[in-house]
Amino acid sequence: MALHGWPLAILGWLALLGTSHLAVALVNWLATLLVAPHPLPRMDFSKGIPPECRTLVAVPTMLLSAQNIPNLIEALEIRFLANRDDNLRFALLTDFRDAREETLPDDEQLLQLAQKGIEGLNEKYKDSKGDMFFLFHRPRRWNPNELIWMGYERKRGKLADLNAFLRGKTQGPSGDFFSLIVGDTTVLRNVKYVITLDTDTKLPRDAAWQFVATMAHPLNRAQYDEEKKRVCKGYGILQPKGFRKSPRYEPVAVCGHVRE
Repeated sequence: MALHGWPLAILGWLALLGTSHLAVALVNWLATLLVAPHPLPRMDFSKGIPPECRTLVAVPTMLLSAQNIPNLIEALEIRFLANRDDNLRFALLTDFRDAREETLPDDEQLLQLAQKGIEGLNEKYKDSKGDMFFLFHRPRRWNPNELIWMGYERKRGKLADLNAFLRGKTQGPSGDFFSLIVGDTTVLRNVKYVITLDTDTKLPRDAAWQFVATMAHPLNRAQYDEEKKRVCKGYGILQPKGFRKSPRYEPVAVCGHVRE
């Protein structure tokens, strides 16, 4: 039976969607064949990350429901247990879901659950070296282009706000970066590197010190050209390629400089 009108348009849209995903997967696969990753030199931090290379593992995510927050807390704890180090800290960077209003009735409950989870981890792994876990939560901002209340620039905005905070700033053009910070951030004053993980990205055992050791190697250190306004040698950001998708873990993190 021939299709006409809306059924034909819907079928065409579904076909276009399927082929676009196939095309993206094909291009990504070809890229791994044509541009193979190569190992970079790294320091030996197997005995521990030194204080001058203190690092924060940051997970940009969203507080969507009371059911997903325990999963976020548990995943953060698992990453910590696989990469325990005195100079490695772990944080959730959170936004609420987009909304037509600045606040929703369940916002406060979700925020309290996240706060309680982070405080519970800090109490569970309490020692004399300060808090190991942190929560940085941002309020919704009005987006005049999308006509909606949302976290400013979503994931990219969270990372930019965190970087500014670690460099000593507390406010941006639209106000405070974060409406709630859980954990004593004194220990974060000298953070040099940030490892960024997606919500569903694992951090395999001992992977964190390897990332930091690579960034810290003299041949890889970023050299910023003041005239060109860009990194001319070394790396400001590394995206490791050593971990492939498998039932055990997803590929990987981005590790970047906060400050020289």
